[in-house]
Amino acid sequence: MAEYLTIQEFSKLSGIEASTLRYWDEIGLFTPLTRNPENQYRCYSTVQLLALNFVTTLSELEIPLKTIAALREERNPDHLLDLLEKQEKQMDMEMRNLRLRYSIIHARRELINIGVKKNTPEISIVQKDEMSMFLWPQNEYNDDDTFLEPLAAHVAILDEAYINLSFPVGGYYDNIESLIESPARPDRFISIDPVGTHKQKAGDYLIGYVRGYYGELGDLPERMAEYATENSIHVTGPAYIIYLLDEFSTKDPELYLAQISIATKKSRH
Repeated sequence: MAEYLTIQEFSKLSGIEASTLRYWDEIGLFTPLTRNPENQYRCYSTVQLLALNFVTTLSELEIPLKTIAALREERNPDHLLDLLEKQEKQMDMEMRNLRLRYSIIHARRELINIGVKKNTPEISIVQKDEMSMFLWPQNEYNDDDTFLEPLAAHVAILDEAYINLSFPVGGYYDNIESLIESPARPDRFISIDPVGTHKQKAGDYLIGYVRGYYGELGDLPERMAEYATENSIHVTGPAYIIYLLDEFSTKDPELYLAQISIATKKSRH
């Protein structure tokens, strides 16, 4: 049997663990060329590396071993092409899901980083980069409604609106007057999603920060308007509320941190 390789030798040559080779033999996926008649030890040949490549390649593509075993016995270009096309579609879906999860992580991490590192004045003029987001449908309120009622109505049809609540959600106001009049009742909701079709344009923004639960903005909108007037800043709107810190990052609603931003026509000096 000198011309044959032991399982340990073949394992070292192929890079496949001996335990894996034993398992593949047991399930009939890849068997040794022969067995030593004296002790029934598995014996392999270097020629089998070609057959092994078929198994390892499909296994690396995460094709089930049962499927590989069946295809190994009925292998032909048509069968293999059909299998690869199905696996390609599956991987396309997995990559889309991976990109989605990455986008959620990136959006959350970016806002949290801004929130924990905030060292700017409560109200100031800041230059912001363009930000992509989804602009939700117009909110409709009854007399006693808070933001929760229209939010619940939108959540009920999330799939139809292509909205994903895993992304940070904020408020959109047509102008600063709407913000001041009903700070807890945004005209629309926004979700910070990089594939969103609405763009908060890059430029100079009047920025304000406030801590507290959703919609609890205190007198910050009024003070932002006063700041704009005192500094001859023309606010053009719309106004955006983005929660840098929310229930995702802190347990205490009093520690939520909202950023209000309103586009201006005055450049920084």
